[in-house]
Amino acid sequence: MIERVRAVLVTADDTMLAIRRTRPGIPEYWVLPGGGVEPGDESREAALHREIHEEIAGRADIIRLLHTMETGEERQLFYLARIATWSFDDRTGPEFSAEGRGEYALEEVPLTLEGLDGIDLKPEEIAHVLRGAIGAGSLGAEASP
Repeated sequence: MIERVRAVLVTADDTMLAIRRTRPGIPEYWVLPGGGVEPGDESREAALHREIHEEIAGRADIIRLLHTMETGEERQLFYLARIATWSFDDRTGPEFSAEGRGEYALEEVPLTLEGLDGIDLKPEEIAHVLRGAIGAGSLGAEASP
């Protein structure tokens, strides 16, 4: 089974970092930073740290596993994490230089229902999970330092 790890990266301003994807012929959408777990990764959390470093040159404190989603032969694990520093200009992931992959833009999205409603976050299941967590007030307090 293919495993992917992604993070809801909460900033000091209670926004979350999301990547806006623009690809030819497809309406723009947003994804959370992360990617595939590789054979050399010591753990899922180590894979997530590596992906965050590659994609946004950032360092995050992982708080907890937020949600697991399985579809066919793929499992995605979504973690709640706090992030203090990042630099999209210093990203190193191989996907950024691949031909035909479209554009990647890092954005801070308000961690509110209105903020989520303003973007097309994929997969829809994690957007639904986040709406529920925001409504229950279970993201801000847990992610506070």
